[in-house]
Amino acid sequence: VQLQASGGGSVQTGDLLRLSCAASDPRFKDYAVGWFRQAPGKEREGVACISPGGSVTYYRNSVEGRFTVARDKGNTRFTISRDKGDNTVYLQVSSLNTEDTAVYFCAGDPQRISSELCERGPSGLGTWGQGTLVTVSS
Repeated sequence: VQLQASGGGSVQTGDLLRLSCAASDPRFKDYAVGWFRQAPGKEREGVACISPGGSVTYYRNSVEGRFTVARDKGNTRFTISRDKGDNTVYLQVSSLNTEDTAVYFCAGDPQRISSELCERGPSGLGTWGQGTLVTVSS
C-alpha cells in the first residue's frame, strides 16, 4: 500500500490547514493510520492516529511536560479523520503557530492498533508516505 501525503505549504500564524493522506489500494481501509511530524533538528513524533474503522482516535497531548498518547481529543489543535469513500485520512490543524513548522508524514499499518502506531510508528508490515512540508510564519 502506497500512501500519498499532500496539503502542506506556507501559512501564517493562526491559520487552519488540512493535510491529506490518500491511498489507491483498497487494503488501506484495514490500516490504522497516523500522522507524524519532524521539525528541524528534532526527532519525528506521532501527532494523531486513527483506527481502521475511524471510530477510535489518539492524539499527542502534553501532560506535565510529558507527551502521552491520549484517547480523548482534549484541547489539542489537531483533528484526524478518515473518509472511507475516497480512501483518505485527513489531519486538520488549527491555530497554527511557528512551532508547527515541520515535515508532516502519514503512515499506515495493518497490524498495529492506532495507539501503538502513534507511539512506535509502523511495523515492518506498515508503510510511510512521503512528507509534506508545512511552514508557519508570523
